[in-house]
Amino acid sequence: MEEDQQTILDLVKELVNRLLSQNPQSPKPPISNTNPNSPDFQNSLRYAIRILSSRLTPSIAPDAAAISESIKRGLATQGKSSQALTFSELYNKFASKTGSGSINNKWAVLYLLKIISEDKKIAQNAPNPSPLLSNLGLNELDLSSESRVSHNFKRGEKDYDNGVLFVSKDPENLRKIAFREFVNLIKEENEVSEEVLVRDVLYACQGIDGKYVKFDANVDGYVLLDSIKVPRGTRVMVRKLCELGWLFRKVKGYISESMDRFTAEDVGTVGQAFCAALQNELLDYYKLLAVLEAQAMNPIPLVSETASSGNYLSLRRLLVWFAEPIVKMRLMAVLVDKCRVLRGGAMAGAIHLHAQHGDPLVNEFMRSLLRCVCSPLFEMVRSWVLEGQLEDIFAEFFVVGQPVKAEALWREGYRLHAGMLPSFISQPLAQRILRTGKSINFLRVCCDDRGWADATTEAAAAAGTTTRRGSLGYGETDALETLVVEAAKRIDKHLLDVMYTRYKFKEHCLAIKRYLLLGQGDFVQYLMDIVGQELSEPANTISSFQLAGLLESAIRSSNAQYDDCDILDRLRVKMMPHGTGDRGWDVFSLEYDARVPLDTVFTESVMARYLRIFNFLWKLRRVEHALIGAWKTMKPNCITSHSFTKLQHAVKLHLLSTLRRCQVLWNQMNHFVTNLQYYIMFEVLEVSWSNFSNEMEVARDLDDLLAAHDKYLHSIVEKSLLGERSQSLYKSLFVLFDLILRFRSHADRLYEGIYELQTR
Repeated sequence: MEEDQQTILDLVKELVNRLLSQNPQSPKPPISNTNPNSPDFQNSLRYAIRILSSRLTPSIAPDAAAISESIKRGLATQGKSSQALTFSELYNKFASKTGSGSINNKWAVLYLLKIISEDKKIAQNAPNPSPLLSNLGLNELDLSSESRVSHNFKRGEKDYDNGVLFVSKDPENLRKIAFREFVNLIKEENEVSEEVLVRDVLYACQGIDGKYVKFDANVDGYVLLDSIKVPRGTRVMVRKLCELGWLFRKVKGYISESMDRFTAEDVGTVGQAFCAALQNELLDYYKLLAVLEAQAMNPIPLVSETASSGNYLSLRRLLVWFAEPIVKMRLMAVLVDKCRVLRGGAMAGAIHLHAQHGDPLVNEFMRSLLRCVCSPLFEMVRSWVLEGQLEDIFAEFFVVGQPVKAEALWREGYRLHAGMLPSFISQPLAQRILRTGKSINFLRVCCDDRGWADATTEAAAAAGTTTRRGSLGYGETDALETLVVEAAKRIDKHLLDVMYTRYKFKEHCLAIKRYLLLGQGDFVQYLMDIVGQELSEPANTISSFQLAGLLESAIRSSNAQYDDCDILDRLRVKMMPHGTGDRGWDVFSLEYDARVPLDTVFTESVMARYLRIFNFLWKLRRVEHALIGAWKTMKPNCITSHSFTKLQHAVKLHLLSTLRRCQVLWNQMNHFVTNLQYYIMFEVLEVSWSNFSNEMEVARDLDDLLAAHDKYLHSIVEKSLLGERSQSLYKSLFVLFDLILRFRSHADRLYEGIYELQTR
């Protein structure tokens, strides 16, 4: 060992000798500078040994380019631009040098030279700069004797005084004595060693009671036993560290409780995913504790020259280790409290609200948690939008289905559950998701159609996603919306094509207008002519089969015979409930059999409104028919004036005056009925139908179609004076209709008498 040290010293002397012989400030250095016994040589040798025995530990990351730029900026700042350029050229040559004879760690060389250069500022006041310092661009530092330098170069002990490094011995071992006294003081103040407390804290952080640190239910936390003698600062630190154990107990207890309840279907898949995400985070936590427990086996050194290094674990070091885990554990504990009574979409929405945080650590942690938690929810959305499958056995999805009849599937089969709608899915997007899956089920169940599968495949391709499971996740709301929009657009278009082409929705609407709303004039007139005699009888004596036969005759005898057979088969006679005094006219009506899927539009309530409109229009047509029949009887050319020649003059004048008044009254009634019928047929029915046809052309989905039809029907009801606001006027109209029918009856009896008189 002594030989090695002597060899190193000889090499250092040789290096100093070479540097002194190459002094740039003296082209011919004096011989005394290179003499080993000269003061300059001795000073330079001491400085070199001081550098080599020092620990020049860098505080910056190794970057050769960065440190060269720093040197150049320093020279330029000092006004030495030419030297900065020279340095730049030399550095480029130095950096480009590779192969044999080159230096690998170029950054270390630059850093050493920079530190030596900066040491010049410390040595500016030194009385005698050595030739070595001149060669390095520095001045000499005042050092102790060569023997002390050589000895301490071997020991490596250092002292500092006024910015100058001194190397010296401790002959009295004062520091060792002080350390020994400090150890005794710590043993007096602490009944338990810090190593034991560290291990107990690590146990507490796993939810386990240690020997001295136990869970106290009264304070709801882990505390150090009062009987243990430790400083107050240590006790506070233990309590602070054990907060992590209290949080761990809360999170771990929630996971265990949820897993126990999962079989009872109280947790759900989203809750299970939340527990799995928490468990994954706890796995990382367990790994950290395993590392810390391994370090805790090493003894803790007391205050000494090696106390700041070494692989050991103290309470203060635990505070640093637990800084990040405690933030995450607090977040998980908050989420556990928040989500204890929530499930499904409501749980995902509550966790999402906590993800809106400015701290990048918290934000990233919450997003990774939500990616796991929202996975079942996004799978439900994908399955519903692309397959129409409602895979929600735990009632966690924001779309809720219920068993209904086929005709009520669209209106009542599915609805949104606002409480389960997470806040990261907007209300319009949720409505579109609802309608897309509902359209698929409507096509599958009501229309017996399978073309929607191709539409969803095309939608997934257009949106840039796949139809497989797990293709969507949290943070991809834009991708989800794109998929839903593309799927909705294609499925809605396919659904309307099926309704218009395969099930001829427009044709059926027109058929209802022609027959139930009496738009087919020749059919209505012929039907009224042939059923008039039957309907004048008491309602309980009329046969529905006979009326059905008359309806068939009216169809064959009018242009209705050229309609589609499917439409004509749906048109039927319906006898409404009637009492004892009702006539056939009061209970007769037509009905249209709207089968699946048309009964989604033409529901029972819709057909009841059509029936009400039909009864009003049928009454109006009956009144018109009665007036026409009265006119056939009352025509002036039907009565000859010589029939009255044998009557008394006063009787004759009275009779002629009555006939004249009957004709004037008939004319007024006919004028009123004609204008009312014109208004209903053209201003109401035709205008409403035109608007409905235009809205059918621009409808984008079945909801638009239903809304257009409801608007069409509402327009007819309101404008035909059948609405709630027109009830008084409606009653007045029916009073007038009854008066016209009574007029027809009286006119018939009057003219029958006159005809009988003429006959006699």
